[in-house]
Amino acid sequence: MAKKPANPGLPSQRQLRAGEIIRHALAEIISREDLRDPDLTGVLVTVGEVRCSPDLKRAKVYVTPLGDDSEAGRTRLAGALNRAATFLRGRLGREIELKFTPELHFIADKSYDEATAIDRLLSDPRVRRDVEG
Repeated sequence: MAKKPANPGLPSQRQLRAGEIIRHALAEIISREDLRDPDLTGVLVTVGEVRCSPDLKRAKVYVTPLGDDSEAGRTRLAGALNRAATFLRGRLGREIELKFTPELHFIADKSYDEATAIDRLLSDPRVRRDVEG
């Protein structure tokens, strides 16, 4: 009988641990490799989060270009990294010790925009008054 997950819908400790290992390795690989795509030339990449599938065979990698807050810049970066995904997966397989090297899917990370919007809302005098009062 298969064991039921403790928190259905939430990632397991195994998924979280694998995601962090992959995130650190990819950040290092992307920073040191000379990727020939013109959309990656001179771009510093922030790997914000990696979410692994339950079987660890697929990974969604959330990325954003450092210093470029535009939607177009994030989308261009994610597209360029998806074009280089096979190469990056090969490099990743040499860096990490997992049974399978996951298939990589790069996604433009919008979480920084959401955090900025929340900060802006919380700094509004009307909201601050309600929170403090």
